[in-house]
Order: sequence, then structure tokens, then C-alpha cells
Amino acid sequence: MAVTKLKKPRVESWNGFVWFHVILRLRAEFSNLYSDIISKMSLYCAISNEVPEVPVVSPTSGAVFERRIIEKYIIENGVDPINGKELRVEDLIEIKTPPIVKPKPPSATSIPATLKSMQDEWDALMLHAFTQRQQLQTARQELSHALYQHDAACRVIARLTKEVTAAREALATLKPQAGIAAPQAPHPTEASAGSAGATGMSADVVSRLQERATALTQERKRRGRTLPEGLLAPEQIRAFLTLASHPGLHSASVPGILSLDINPSDHSKLLTGGNDRNATVFNKDTEQVVAILKGHTKKVTRVIYHPDEDTVITASPDHTIRVWNVPTSQTTAILRSHDGPVTGLSLHPTGDYVLSTSSDQHWAFSDIRTGQLLTKVSDFSGVSLTTAQFHPDGLIFGTGTENSQVKIWDLKEQSNVANFPGHVGPVTSISFSENGYYLATAAEDSCVKLWDLRKLKNFKTIQLEENYAIKELCFDQSGTYLAIAGTDVRVYLCRQWQELKVFNDHTASATGVRFGKNAQYLASTSMDRTLKLYGIE
Repeated sequence: MAVTKLKKPRVESWNGFVWFHVILRLRAEFSNLYSDIISKMSLYCAISNEVPEVPVVSPTSGAVFERRIIEKYIIENGVDPINGKELRVEDLIEIKTPPIVKPKPPSATSIPATLKSMQDEWDALMLHAFTQRQQLQTARQELSHALYQHDAACRVIARLTKEVTAAREALATLKPQAGIAAPQAPHPTEASAGSAGATGMSADVVSRLQERATALTQERKRRGRTLPEGLLAPEQIRAFLTLASHPGLHSASVPGILSLDINPSDHSKLLTGGNDRNATVFNKDTEQVVAILKGHTKKVTRVIYHPDEDTVITASPDHTIRVWNVPTSQTTAILRSHDGPVTGLSLHPTGDYVLSTSSDQHWAFSDIRTGQLLTKVSDFSGVSLTTAQFHPDGLIFGTGTENSQVKIWDLKEQSNVANFPGHVGPVTSISFSENGYYLATAAEDSCVKLWDLRKLKNFKTIQLEENYAIKELCFDQSGTYLAIAGTDVRVYLCRQWQELKVFNDHTASATGVRFGKNAQYLASTSMDRTLKLYGIE
């Protein structure tokens, strides 16, 4: 009897456990079915995206909300979360829906306090997520607006930069020449081209040339190898820095400065020739444009500042050479000595005559006072002449040719007395040293050749980097330093031919280079439209 009584409760307990789980499963399925029905026939809260238990609608936006969530939002913010308009709890309109009996959760698994806490956290999470979405949308709109403003600002800056450049150019053009009233200029003297128009070198002209050469030779011998007082040492040249850059000397519409010279008697004045068909006289100390010389119909490729007068000489591919009076900015003489573009220009030491070369295969010797062509000689090689330079004594001069030849000419005899072959490509520049013993030449072969005029041979070749474009060579007034303008600007110490300094400040090819008095400063011009000055701070 004791065993039978013990087994019966166990069977009843097992049956009750099975029925309990069956009921739980049925309730779960009914709960899922209820959720299904609710999701298909009910509205959704605009904040939580859940079916609201107590749905209300906002009269300002028409959106449906769960009452408890929207009331919390209104208490915190006082506006409709959809359109941001003012909204009060009293304004909410309750929506009447058919009552649906929710299944009770199994009492065995219900923890009311925990569920209430979880419900509150869920509501807070929904509100926070909604606020974050609104802030994200606002941030996107502000970013879009900021990007638009940045783009507009960039366009305005570009336009203003262009206007400033144009204004600077106009200012440089319109700057008055202080204390100078331009008088009525006389009609410039003109000389026609062609050897038939040459008057010849008279005995008086030859005598003046010889007297000047003798005086210069005696002065050079008296001076000997003594260096000028105040000449900078090589160590000081190595310490050169860029002191100034002037981009406003020539027009920005046709960029490029093609030639450069310095006034030998006033080293504060520099002369430049540009692609804009103008020549400009500039004072580096006052940073003022002294004069703009307009008259050439094509670019100005060669310029010379007279050593004793306020006069400049310019040459151009328009076949003319012009002599200018700087104070009046007027042309005093026009030399039409050539039938082709003028490629070389050099002033005789007397200051009265100018040597020129041209692609018409001739060199010419003209009087700048009268504008008269004195002599015009053919090269006889059938190729264009590219450059010209007087020897310091003025009785001989050198020319470069299109076919790589460097030729030395006797001015009085008007004959070719020596040739220096060895370059490859057209000769671009030649320069005599101050003592008259050496000649530096450059061509389109990326090298500089040094020639001894006493032995008529090449004693040194400075080979530069491949494709280095050399545009101009220049010794300083003492013959101590040699400057090269091209891909960059370089200074060499003569005799040792040691590289002292390289300047890479120009953004385009350098076209001209000159030393100031006693090499106190160095000036260079470039196709980047700038004149740069180098020296010791």
C-alpha cells in the first residue's frame, strides 16, 4: 500500500508538467498571432516604428505616435518631432481603435519591475535614436551649405587675384616719372637696311676706334691684376640669398622677360625687354618703374643700357634697333640695318656705335647718334647669326652662328680672323672677360666652353646636366666670376672654374643675368615674368 501511494502523485505531477508546457506554447503562438494581426491592421508610431498601444495623432504634422513617447518628447522639447512646430500635450488627438485583448504573459516568467525598466530604456533609446537622425540630417544640410560657400569663395578669390594682377600691371604702367614732364619728342632718325645704304667707316671713325682701344689697353695694363676695392669674395657669393622678386614689370597677358642689362654708371637702374613688346627701366632701390618704352611691334630680345648717358638701345625680331631717351621715354633713332630679325646687340666702348647681328646672315655696325648704318658685312657661310659681343678693347668682336660656329672678326678690316668650332647646335651666348684674354661661349649642347684668345684654343669645358638650356653668359666687371642663366642661375669662380652658387628660384627658364657693381648683387630675368635680385642680407 505504501508503494502504490507513492507512485500516484508522481504520475499526476508529470501530467501537470506536460499540460503546463502545452499551455505556454499555445500562449506564445497566440502572442505571435496577435502581433501579426496588430502589425497588419494597426498604425505605427513615427518615433519608435512600433504599433502604439495608445495611438495619438499630432494636429501639426498629422503623424501618429505612442502617447507615452510623444508626451515625453513634448515635455523635453515643446515641438512636433516631425516638422519642429510648437506642440502641446493637450493638442494631441487620440485615435480610437478596436480593443484587442492581449494575452497575458505566463505568470511563471513575468517580472513586472524588470519589464517596466526595460520598457523605459527602450523608450529612451527610441527618443535618442530619433534625435540623432534629426541631428544627422541637419549636419548634412550644413555641410552641403558650407561646401557651396567654399566653392563660391574659391571662385571669388581667383577672380580677385586676376584683378589684382591686372591692377599691378596697370599701376606699373601708369606710375609717373618723378619730376619729369615729357616734352614733345622730335621725329626719330631712321636708317635703312641694305649694304647699299652703308656710308662706310671713315678715317675719322677708325681713328676714334683706335684711340679708344689704346686708352683701354693702357688702363688695363696700369691696373694689372689688382682686383677692384669692394669686390665680394667667393665665400660671400656662396652666402647670396634671394632679396627681391618683381613680377609686375611686364604684361601678364604675354608672359616672359627675354633680356636684361644694368646701368654701368648707376647700378640701381635695370633694363628689361619683354615678350609684351616693351622695354622697362626699373629702379631696384626705390622699387619704382622709371620708364616703359613702347614702340617695337614684336618682342624685345636684346637690351643695352648706355654706360655714360640715360639712353638705352633695344632690338627686336621686327627688324629694327631703337635708341631711347629714358627721361622722355621717346625713341631718338630707329636703325633699320637688317632685313630679318635682329638676334645680337653690343655697344662699342666709345658709346657711339652699336654692333648687331641678324638671321639675314649679316652683321652691321651703326652710329647711334646719327642713326646711320656705317657698314654691313655678310657672314658668307649661308647661315643665320645668333649673337654678337664686342671685345673689351672694341677692335675685335665675336659672333655666334646657327651651325655651332663662334667667329672672331676684325672691325677695322671687316674680316673674319678666327673660328672656334666644337659646339653642337646654335650658339646662344658669348661673353668676353674683362682682361680680354678669355671668351666664354654656350650653345644648345648643355655646355660652356672657355677659349684662350692668345692661343686660339679651348682650354676648359663646363659640362652641365643633359638638356640644360643655356640662354646667357656674363662675366662680372672684374672678370672674377662667370654667371650662367638657363634652366637655373649659376655662378662660377674664374680660373678655378669652381661652381659657387646655384639659384633655383625661377619657375621657368632664366633668360638673362647680370652682376651689380663689384658683384655686390646679382640680377636675373625669366620666362616666369619676374626680375629677381640676389645678394647678402
